Amino acid sequence: MTSQTMTEPVPAQARLSVRSVLQNAGIGLALLALILFFSVFTEHFLTPNNITNILTQITINLVLAVGMTFVILIGGIDLSVGSVMAFAAVVAGKAITLPGFGPAEAIALAIVAATVTGVACGIFNGVVSAYWALPSFIITLGMLNIARGAALQVSDAQTIYSFPFAFEEFGSSMVYGVPVVFLVALLLVLVAWFILNFTVFGRLLYGIGNNEEAVRLAGHPVFWYKVAAFTICGFTAGIAAIVYMARLNISSPIAGIGFELNAIAAVIIGGTSLSGGRGSVIGTLLGAFIIGVLANGLILIGLSDFMRQMITGVVIIIAVVLDYYRAKYTSK
Repeated sequence: MTSQTMTEPVPAQARLSVRSVLQNAGIGLALLALILFFSVFTEHFLTPNNITNILTQITINLVLAVGMTFVILIGGIDLSVGSVMAFAAVVAGKAITLPGFGPAEAIALAIVAATVTGVACGIFNGVVSAYWALPSFIITLGMLNIARGAALQVSDAQTIYSFPFAFEEFGSSMVYGVPVVFLVALLLVLVAWFILNFTVFGRLLYGIGNNEEAVRLAGHPVFWYKVAAFTICGFTAGIAAIVYMARLNISSPIAGIGFELNAIAAVIIGGTSLSGGRGSVIGTLLGAFIIGVLANGLILIGLSDFMRQMITGVVIIIAVVLDYYRAKYTSK
C-alpha cells in the first residue's frame, strides 16, 4: 500500500453514512432516556396497553413525517399536509359511502380516492413552487387554506360516518400486540429508507438540498425531482387520511389541524436539517417516537394540555438549535 493510498480522504458518501449512524444513535439514546424517565416516574408507562396506545397514537404523525422528510431534504417545507389529509379523508369518505358497492369495492375506491387527492395536491404544491422558484412555505400555506376549504365544501361541513365494518376492523386489528396501522407506517418508513439510500433518485434529493445548482449543471431535471418530493408528501397525506378513517371510523373536515407542525417537529427532532441535504427517515421514525413518548408520558404524569404544549415547543426549539450546531460542525 503506497503512502498516497494511505492518505486518501474518506469518500463523502462514507463520511455521510458514518455521521448519519452516529446522529441516529444520539437520537436513539435521547429516546431511551425518555423511556427510562417515564418508566421510573409513572406507574403504567411500560404496560402492554400503554405501549400499544403509543404505537397507535404516533402512526398518523409518522406517516405524514415520512413524506415531509422528502420535502425538507430538498430544502422545502409543506405546511398543508394536515389540511390535505382532511380533504383526502372527506373525498374518501364520500367514496366509501357511495351506494351500489360491496365492502371490498368501497374500501378500494376510498383508498384510491384518498391517495389520488393527496397526490394531486402534492403535484400542485411542487409544480407551482418549483416552476416559479417560490418559497414552498408560501405555496403550501395557500394550499393549507384551499384544502381545508375544499374539505368543508365537499362535506358540507358535516362529519361522514357509517363505513363498512371491515374498514373499522382493519383500524383496530393487532399482530402480536402491534397495531396493523403502525405496521403500515413502518412499511412506509422502510420503503422511504430504501429509496433515499439505494436509488439515484434518493441521492439526488440529498444533492438538491446540498447544492441545487450543481445538480442542475450535472444535467439532472431538478424541477421534476422537486415535484416528485412534494408528490410523495401528498401521497403520504392520502395514506394518513385512510389510517385516520380506519382508526376513528369517521371523516371530518376539521381533522388534521396542527398535524403539519407535529410532522415537521418529528423530522427536525430526528436530525433532518431545515436547510436540506442532511437527514434520514430512520431519524424521522425516532423523532416521531420521541414526540409520542413525550406526549404520552406527560399525560401519565398528570400535566395539563397547556404544559404539554409548552414542553413540546421547548423540545422543538432545542432540536433546531442542535441542528444549527450540527450544521456548523459538519461544514468544517
